[in-house]
Amino acid sequence: MKILAGMFSIAPANKDHHPAIRCAVGIFVPLITLVVLGRLDLAIFASFGAFAGIYGRGEPHGTRFVLQLRAGLLMLLVILLATLTARLGPAIGLDQMAIAWLLVLTTTLVAGACSVAISLLRLRPAGSLFHIFAFAAIASVPHQPPAWQAMLVAVLTTILSLVIGFSSRVLPSHRTPWVPPARIRRTADERRAAWLEGLGYLVAAGLAGSLATLAGQRLGFGHAYWAMVAAVVPLVGHSTVHRVRRGVQRIIGTVLGLALLAAILLIGLTPWQTVLVIALCQFGAELFIARQYVLAQLFVTPLALISTLLVVPSSPTILLRDRIIETVIGAAVGVAVVLAPALWRRQRV
Repeated sequence: MKILAGMFSIAPANKDHHPAIRCAVGIFVPLITLVVLGRLDLAIFASFGAFAGIYGRGEPHGTRFVLQLRAGLLMLLVILLATLTARLGPAIGLDQMAIAWLLVLTTTLVAGACSVAISLLRLRPAGSLFHIFAFAAIASVPHQPPAWQAMLVAVLTTILSLVIGFSSRVLPSHRTPWVPPARIRRTADERRAAWLEGLGYLVAAGLAGSLATLAGQRLGFGHAYWAMVAAVVPLVGHSTVHRVRRGVQRIIGTVLGLALLAAILLIGLTPWQTVLVIALCQFGAELFIARQYVLAQLFVTPLALISTLLVVPSSPTILLRDRIIETVIGAAVGVAVVLAPALWRRQRV
């Protein structure tokens, strides 16, 4: 009962609307600009460039700027690698099946490497979930725009997020000290923990991606990287119970989010309305991400899928089906990876 109560309880608010507004504006402005310019093929690069605004949400302005700069530079590197990977398969003559496995391999490496980088840089949110999502989503886009245009949009969006991050300094009542974070001094134990955590992300993402790809090839569904994203969700947490709870919450929130998405798709949105919905979903996700994970997923699920539809139009029914199947596969793998060490230690006693 305690586990169930914790799964559906909600933490008290802590000015969560401030970072929620910043993130919503940070994604709305570049996307609506691309709608006006008629360049929705670049929307995915703007969406992930705006992820810099997620970091340092409760920090003073100076610390937030440095943390968001670090996070933004890491995400820009991931975006660049994704655009190059998307061109690699066709360039060397790989067929679709080989390209799918190349995506699993490269995304797995990104999962482990970015987890280590995030840990050593002491960024929050922890883990490489956003980097897995960004890399795999961009690398799987079949028709890539010119690389320089993609990176220009990503860089400009990142800069916008940085500016928004300290924009409230214009108001004396909201101004906080411009003091950079303390110099990072990593102990041997911290470095060891970072590498072990990276190994966990490597195993969870690789196993989930492999199982989802094999099942998808046999049963006819795709988007294996959604399983990889779901698999690393349970890896963040201070206890085994908390981590398992997050895996279950991911599934419940995804199901509820898919119901909300179905209702949204029935309306038949125009591009500018779609961008507005994305911004609202981003606001909702950031409003609840630190307080109630199920509610956050209620907004994250339509946010991710609508963003996908904006760039690569496809059947909504297929996307809904793939999302729930991949989420269940990934969450199950993630929970198994979390429980495996505890079960191993128990057997050795």
